[in-house]
Amino acid sequence: MVDADPLLVETWQKLMGFVLEQRFRWAEVSAELGITQAGLRALLAIDPGRPQSMRELATAMNCDPSYVTAMIDDLERAGLADRRPSPADRRVKTVVLTPRGITALQTARDGLLSPPAQLAQLPPAEQQQLARLLQQGLFGR
Repeated sequence: MVDADPLLVETWQKLMGFVLEQRFRWAEVSAELGITQAGLRALLAIDPGRPQSMRELATAMNCDPSYVTAMIDDLERAGLADRRPSPADRRVKTVVLTPRGITALQTARDGLLSPPAQLAQLPPAEQQQLARLLQQGLFGR
């Protein structure tokens, strides 16, 4: 690792601490939807507009296809997804979200991606400054 400025190290540690504090949201959102956190991960990976094969999901989530099977089992039990034969190859199973699954996906996104209360406590000028820094710096390249 390259020697970094101590202020940069401290800033990064605080930022990561802040992000990691938000992981409780996964448990809350998955409980609200009646699925496991692994099922929530799969729900977020499914494109609601396009059936995806189990293998495509495994690749997208960087996990073993057998693990995806368990995740999709969870979503099917909750009525959020269905497995269907691929029209191109009936041996391949695709995953599609049910109408309830599409609603659950929006609920999950809202629950996980809405700004935490700590950010709302910043004065508007500081919120705008933070947004500009994140947009132009690391993520704007």
